[in-house]
Amino acid sequence: QVQLVESGGGLVQAGGSLRLSCAASGRTFSSMGWFRQAPGKEREFVAGIVYSGQRTEYADSVKGRFTISRDNAKNAVYLQMNSLKPEDTAVYYCATSTWIIPGGIEERYRSWGQGTQVTVSS
Repeated sequence: QVQLVESGGGLVQAGGSLRLSCAASGRTFSSMGWFRQAPGKEREFVAGIVYSGQRTEYADSVKGRFTISRDNAKNAVYLQMNSLKPEDTAVYYCATSTWIIPGGIEERYRSWGQGTQVTVSS
């Protein structure tokens, strides 16, 4: 049984930073990713990283501000979020995929965490 546990969310002022963590247990994964869902909106892709860590992908809205990384020894993935904006406010979810390169396609991600709230005040 795959379990994903996110942490690191919270309340931050615009321009601030947060670092999200996701610890995975149960098996070795291929790609991992972060998605987010704001109130009243569809869940959207934020960032993804392949197993080797050598390929990453980002939504246009976060490029240059967010950085995804992983530590395979710890089965963990991280999301460093800088220059946060109020529009980044959302519940952030980590997810795993057996696809080598799932990209931002949500259907390719099989297991999901419970989410962590990120709130950015203006």
